[in-house]
Amino acid sequence: MQLQNQKHLFDLPKDITYLNIASQSPAFQAIYEAGLEGLKQKNRPYTIKGSDYFEPVVTLKKLFAKLIDANNYNSIVSIPSASYAIATVTNNIVLKEGDEILVIEEQFPSNYYSWQKLAETYNATIITVGKKEGEHWNTNVLNAITNKTAVVAIGNIHWSNGSLFNLKAISTKAKQQNALVIIDGSQSVGALPFSVKEIQPDALICAGYKWLFGPYGCAYAYYGEYFNNGKPIEENWSNRLDSENFAGLTNYQNQYKPLANRYQVGESGNFIHVKMQIAALKQVLEWTPKAIQEYCKEISAEAVKELKALGCKIEADDQRTHHLFGIELPENINLDVLKENLVNNHIFVSFRGNYIRVSCHVFNTKEDFIPLINCLKKHM
Repeated sequence: MQLQNQKHLFDLPKDITYLNIASQSPAFQAIYEAGLEGLKQKNRPYTIKGSDYFEPVVTLKKLFAKLIDANNYNSIVSIPSASYAIATVTNNIVLKEGDEILVIEEQFPSNYYSWQKLAETYNATIITVGKKEGEHWNTNVLNAITNKTAVVAIGNIHWSNGSLFNLKAISTKAKQQNALVIIDGSQSVGALPFSVKEIQPDALICAGYKWLFGPYGCAYAYYGEYFNNGKPIEENWSNRLDSENFAGLTNYQNQYKPLANRYQVGESGNFIHVKMQIAALKQVLEWTPKAIQEYCKEISAEAVKELKALGCKIEADDQRTHHLFGIELPENINLDVLKENLVNNHIFVSFRGNYIRVSCHVFNTKEDFIPLINCLKKHM
């Protein structure tokens, strides 16, 4: 399926150049309407049925399971943030002294601090994999995995510049060393095809308010077999067996619902959020991540060539994604003045580390890159 521009579904003014979905996605009409339905339900709480706390959550988990090619929706939980899911993971890992946890240079903080704490607890070591010019991330990551590696905690892509990691090769080598593979898909799942069956991560964690178009305060996690009998970081009533029977809730139940359900956050049946998330995932599945990626490649290709001609450094096409890429600028540019000019021209991008992070989607066109290029030309 070849996607056409979808800007008609969004409420983005014509004078706004929005290339910053990696920071926060705009809502499209169906999400807006779903949120209103949730508000109406809150206005009239007598319309809320017992099943409304559970059935929409199951629907949501089934949609996410389909998106990531997971067999069982009971391996999926909805949560408030990626850091919540990573805290759940580290809560269920016991290390030996001298074990190594492998992370990427300049990894997102929510996927670092919990690992740092875990390493301190067990006197383990954080191994940070970087790369110099002319080197390849994947080679360096694979070389860093040894018999000391206990955990590989990595994104599908680098969050600041779009560098693409070969997760299949990384996962295969990690499992040969009996290391856990924990994937942060926050900047890729939804815009780039991902298969749990192919990659076989022990956990996949995704913020929900970027490429999955959910409201801020929602996320998803897939937990594999390793975590089937683990310890949740909270105990809430809805994750226990037979919790649908409200009259029997004080017949306290020792057993959790099957598989990953024990990790579901309390109040996961949030009527407003869940309705919005369902509408969002249905649309993403209709577009398909593959078609989204191809669309982003098509609309950004000419801009990338022009930016490189100006002297900007961008990863090679086959080493990065196309929905998100980083522009490394020459050192002599005054970034404060550049940022001010971008704001004055209503151009929205992110500054992450040494990069301008550009992120596009189906609401963008080739023409959206022209104001950005023109602005950069004035500073080169």
